[in-house]
Amino acid sequence: MEMSGSRIINADRATVWAHLTSAETLQTCISGCEELTGSVEDGFSAVVKQKVGPVKATFKGKVTLSDIVPEQSYTLSGEGKGGVAGFAKGGAKVRLTDVDGGTELSYDVDGKVGGKLAQLGSRLIDGFAKNMADSFFEKFQEAVEA
Repeated sequence: MEMSGSRIINADRATVWAHLTSAETLQTCISGCEELTGSVEDGFSAVVKQKVGPVKATFKGKVTLSDIVPEQSYTLSGEGKGGVAGFAKGGAKVRLTDVDGGTELSYDVDGKVGGKLAQLGSRLIDGFAKNMADSFFEKFQEAVEA
């Protein structure tokens, strides 16, 4: 599964970057996230409850950041395990650029699922992933602009 997109956020790049690297902000923006701890340097641990089609699971996972260029970009890599539901793993390249009216946040995501999740079919998984990304970035934009 691959997807990309961008959003214009009405804030300067330093402010957007601060929120992109804040466990507190990220936790409030991830649908179903019950816990997110850690730091940019050490990586983050998360507990996320999700329902994908008929499959309900609590995913526990780790996320690390690499290729960090402060206030410009980073690469996010992570994997979550949901017991019998399966697993999800992938990464995203996130970039910030100055534009009129604020900062453009661009992303390219590549992900894979396995176990029962993989049996749901790519259309359902792709639709779920797109909805999760849209929800995250909408909440993120609201949090930064608040």
